Formats: sequence, structure tokens, C-alpha cells
Amino acid sequence: MRVLYHTPLHPGCRKVRLQLQEKGLAFELKTEQTWQRREGFLRLNPAGEVPVLVEDSVVIAEAPVISEFLEEAYPETDLLGADPFARAETRRLVWWFDAKFHEEVTRNLVDEKILKRLMRSGQPDSQAIRCGHANVGYHLEYIAWLCDRRTWLAGDGFSLADVAAAAQLSAVDYLGDVPWEAVPGAKDWYARVKSRPSMRGILAESIPGFPPPAHYADLDF
Repeated sequence: MRVLYHTPLHPGCRKVRLQLQEKGLAFELKTEQTWQRREGFLRLNPAGEVPVLVEDSVVIAEAPVISEFLEEAYPETDLLGADPFARAETRRLVWWFDAKFHEEVTRNLVDEKILKRLMRSGQPDSQAIRCGHANVGYHLEYIAWLCDRRTWLAGDGFSLADVAAAAQLSAVDYLGDVPWEAVPGAKDWYARVKSRPSMRGILAESIPGFPPPAHYADLDF
């Protein structure tokens, strides 16, 4: 059985989970509390980070590496694009959400509000939280701008760009910190993403002591 070690609300883990689901690949999900530095997990990935995919007894670590592996190993469902130009645009947007959105929004909200409490590593930084709230609108407007010109973020087809964006936004939306009503174009895009079967497991996920808002799993918001 293919096994994915993950941490709830970790956007890199969510990205890999969505990619596996979109490709129709069965997998077992194992939760790993990386801050516990479990010896068995460190043998799999000495860096002590999730996600980690174990396939055919081979260990593949780090979300970008796993993502590229899945595209190369299972090209039947293509999430990159039909030609080099399409793939370049998809990769550009994947970087946008994996790096830029994560640094400007997810790290400031999810890490501060949830991860610090789980790790018992101090109080949330109110300045970081304010920065996350200030930045999220800009990214929603960019999503809306893209969707005014394309069917999906990178083009006519659902792609890894949509997967990467949904992975980040779903984690932030779990906190109720996405102002969907302010940017209808982004809300419409996310409603279409939420309706995909690949999102069911993520929308059903709940962290004890940290319940999501009522709209989180509502396909109609």
C-alpha cells in the first residue's frame, strides 16, 4: 500500500493528497506530529518534515519532489499542461502559491493560530496575524483576475496550479480567515474546486479542539 505521512492543515501535505486523489491513486494516510521527533519517522526522513510518501518501499520526501514524481510516474492524468508553455505557466503559479502565498498568508495565520498551540511553542504573534489578514485579499484578487481570463488558474484545464492554490486556501479557510464575500471571482473558483471529489477528505477533516467554521465543508458556502 502507498502511504503518505502528513500533518493536518499542512498545505504541502494537502497538495500531495489532492494530487493523488486527482490521479485516482489509492493511499493510506498516516498522521505524523513532526514536533515529537519520532525515531521511526526520522529514519524515513532525517529532515523530520512532512509530507513523506512511501511507494514500493521507496521513500520520497518533500512536497515539490513528491509532486514531480507523481507527474512523471503517473502521466495518464496530466496536471501540468499539454505543451512546454502551458507547463511553464502551471509551474509559475505552483511556485506562487507554494512559496509566495505560503510565506505571506498561511505561515502568518495557520502557523501562528494552530501550529504554535499544537507544538506548545508560545503565544501567537499578533503582528504576523495582522500581516496574514492584510495579504490574503491581494491573492484572492489575483485568483479572480486569472479566472476572468481562463477557465482555471493556469488555463482551460484543472491543473497543479489549482491544486497548490486550494491546498493553501483550504488551510486558511479552516480558520475562517478568507474574506470570500469581498472577492466573488475567487469565491466562484473555490466553489468549483470544493465540488471536486478530490476535496472530500480534506473538507471532512477536523482537528480536535479547533473546529472549522460552518461554511468550511459547505459546497455552496
